[in-house]
Amino acid sequence: MSQIAINTSQNVNINFNTASVGERMLAFTIDLLIKVAYSVTILYLFFNLFDLGYILNGLDQWSVGAIYIMLLFPTFIYPLVLESLMEGQTPGKKAMKIRVVKIDGYQASFGDYLIRWVFRLIDTSFAGVIGLIAMIVSKNNQRLGDMASGTAVISLKNNINISHTILENIHVDYVPSFPQVIALSDNDMRIIKDNYTKALRVDDRQIINKLSEKIKGILKLEIDPTKLTERQFISIVIKDYNYYTGKDN
Repeated sequence: MSQIAINTSQNVNINFNTASVGERMLAFTIDLLIKVAYSVTILYLFFNLFDLGYILNGLDQWSVGAIYIMLLFPTFIYPLVLESLMEGQTPGKKAMKIRVVKIDGYQASFGDYLIRWVFRLIDTSFAGVIGLIAMIVSKNNQRLGDMASGTAVISLKNNINISHTILENIHVDYVPSFPQVIALSDNDMRIIKDNYTKALRVDDRQIINKLSEKIKGILKLEIDPTKLTERQFISIVIKDYNYYTGKDN
């Protein structure tokens, strides 16, 4: 499985496994089955349960087509709406544990999902052959829509434990030191902890110092180095964030 190095908003590279072609095809198939189930259900309700088929009598071909489009419109915007609401996932992607992310490290926006959706018309042409070829030949398993929007689909199937998340064990009587940490997001804290853990593992003091200075700059904090080392400061920030956001064990 190939990896992609994403440069985050904190100017730090983090490696993710890219979703394989097989995983993406299975996710697509699951979503397709959901759309087919919806189509069958809505058409059954329209023609059988509510017996509204008479509405089509006497209408020209364009009007009939317009009614069908209205009934089935949710299937057309299915990926766009759900990826926007589910932060880069659809039910199919969620089932396969894969997600759309921006290569530059920022959260994908509605505009990014829109570009992917528009290019889907090309990617799914000729029974999806164009998109399949693009994913096979591209470095990061990207289809044309991914390339145009600057996104990639990553796998979330890594072995995760508490050391890989923003969670931190804290005692019930823990007293926080920096309430300013609430200005950080979960993604910020995940990046901080991931890189702090990696730096500790190899005793990379330069990264620890840079990370500490970055946090101080974002939170506008001034710390007396004689009272608190860089490592102690970062450790406290991680624990404080878990304390204030209730993310503790």
